[in-house]
Amino acid sequence: MACRHPGEPILNLHGPDRRYATRQIGSYGTITVPSQRQTTPVEPLPGAGLHAETTCFGATHRPRETYRSADAAPYIPAQEADSVMNSRILVLYYSTHGATAAMARLISRGVAEGGGEALLRTVPKVAPNTTVAAAEIPSDGPIYASQADLETCDGLIIGSPTRFGNMAAPLKYFLDGTASQWLSGTLAGKPAAVFTSSSSLHGGQETTLLSMALPLLHHGCVLVGLPYTEAALNTTTSGGTPYGASHVSFGDNTTAISPDEATLCRSLGRRVARIAQQLKA
Repeated sequence: MACRHPGEPILNLHGPDRRYATRQIGSYGTITVPSQRQTTPVEPLPGAGLHAETTCFGATHRPRETYRSADAAPYIPAQEADSVMNSRILVLYYSTHGATAAMARLISRGVAEGGGEALLRTVPKVAPNTTVAAAEIPSDGPIYASQADLETCDGLIIGSPTRFGNMAAPLKYFLDGTASQWLSGTLAGKPAAVFTSSSSLHGGQETTLLSMALPLLHHGCVLVGLPYTEAALNTTTSGGTPYGASHVSFGDNTTAISPDEATLCRSLGRRVARIAQQLKA
C-alpha cells in the first residue's frame, strides 16, 4: 500500500517553497522531483497552484501526480494535509496513443477548478500468460492504480479508448479485479464518471461509455454525466456526449482535443469534484 514519508512536504510549485527544482517553459510549468522519473510538463491552472507530492511504494519512490484547489495552503506538512484537503478524485485511465491521457489531464484540471484534488493513475497493458506486458512501475507518466486508491478516493472518473464499442482490455482487467471492493462496498455512494476517445465520429463512443458505467453501477457509484446546460455539448462538432466526455481524432492520432471537447472534460471534472464534496458534507 502507498505510504507517505513522515514530514514529507506537499509543495506549491508556484509558491515560495522551491526546494525541488522547477522551471518555466512558455506558459507551461515543469515538475521536477528527486527521483529517476522524467520531468512532467503541466499547464498551470488559472489561479490555482500545482502541487507535487512524494509517495513511497515499497522501496521505490515515485512522485504522485495531483492537481489541487487554489485554496490549498502554499505549504502543508504531509501529516496535516488530509485534514485540510477537499474531495479526492481518482482519475483512472488507459491510453494507447495519448488522446485519452490528454483528456485525463484536462479532467484533472477540472477537478482542481471544482475545489478537489485529482489523483492521476493509469493501468498496465495486459498480455498472454507467456508474455510480460509491462514493468511493475512505468518509466514515465502516472503510476499504476492500486486497490488502495479506490478505498481512499471520494469519487472516481475512468477513461479508455474505444475498442469495438467497448472499453479497452487493460481497464476492464483492472475493474474485473475489484471483487473485494464490491463485496465490502468500498465505492458505494461515491460519484463516478466516464470518458473515452475514438478515431471515427461514430466509432462506438457512447457504447464504450456505457460499458464503463456498468461496473460502476454494480459498485453502487452515483453516476455523473454532462447535462445539456453545458453550452459546449450543444456546439461541439466532434466529441462530447451526455454520458461523459469524449474525443474524436478522425483517424489521425495527432489531432488535438478541440476547444469544446476540452471544455467538456474540465466540466466533467468540476461536476464530480463538487458532487463528491456535497456528498461528504
